[in-house]
Amino acid sequence: MIDPYLLAIPAFIALMILEALVVAGKAVRGYEARDTATSLTMGVGNLVVSFSIKAVTFGLFAGLYAWRVVDWNPYTVAGWCAAIVAYDFLYYWFHRAHHEVRFLWAAHVNHHSSTYYNLSTALRQSWTTPFTGLLFYWPLPLLGFPPEMILAVSAIDTLYQFWIHTEAIDRVGPLEWVLNTPSHHRVHHGTNVEYLDRNHAGIFIVWDRLFGTFEPERAPVDYGLTTNIGTFNPVRVAFHEWAAMIVDCCRANPLAVRLGYALRPPGWSPDGSTQTSAQRRRAFERSCGQFDGVDSGEVAFAGAATSSGK
Repeated sequence: MIDPYLLAIPAFIALMILEALVVAGKAVRGYEARDTATSLTMGVGNLVVSFSIKAVTFGLFAGLYAWRVVDWNPYTVAGWCAAIVAYDFLYYWFHRAHHEVRFLWAAHVNHHSSTYYNLSTALRQSWTTPFTGLLFYWPLPLLGFPPEMILAVSAIDTLYQFWIHTEAIDRVGPLEWVLNTPSHHRVHHGTNVEYLDRNHAGIFIVWDRLFGTFEPERAPVDYGLTTNIGTFNPVRVAFHEWAAMIVDCCRANPLAVRLGYALRPPGWSPDGSTQTSAQRRRAFERSCGQFDGVDSGEVAFAGAATSSGK
């Protein structure tokens, strides 16, 4: 079976050209040749890695499928709808965890490393999340979804997210309540303090609304990382946070601190010299009067960049 990502490549290229024409002359950053080249290189690398481990992934799912507790008919609309909803629910937790656990963030951070926001940014995919993703999707075969069905809905979920990486589309009316849209996903890519670690949805924004991570787009969005890495080198884009995390973990500290640098949220430090996104957001909310009392130390850190570059 021809991989759906390969079939989609001509459409990706055509839509990027169309977007570049649409946003030309508008008050958005549009495209930059080196940035786009980096994003496309990251996308190709992700495809190579994903293809390389697809047999392993399929074998793992097939083994678990033998222990399934229910059966879903892959030839019914109900079966496909259930598979898409179930996959997207797990994607939400996969995505959220990759923002809240530093070693997972190291795998995901490259997707946020561009200071541009356009359709090419959607292709700036990780070279290591094909491995970390295996930690999250194993319940699907146990719930009775065949391995080939899981790989298909994975492609559907990923392909859906291509079109939401754009500034050319503002709002899409009532669909904003249910679906992930360009407006919602622009927030997700924002470095504005109030936007950090918000809107993790794949297809259905209802997960963020249910689990308290939703934030509407209000202020103009600043894209990139709170500490941008300032390079178009795809190898550095792919591995810079892995290197920074390893350096922190190898420092002469107690084991609990070393584990903290890997398993706690990005920006965590044992002495509080750097802060996580959640700490920065609380400080920002206090400074805006959303809480009684202001912790001057936290407010001072509200605009500071974290050591992990989030």
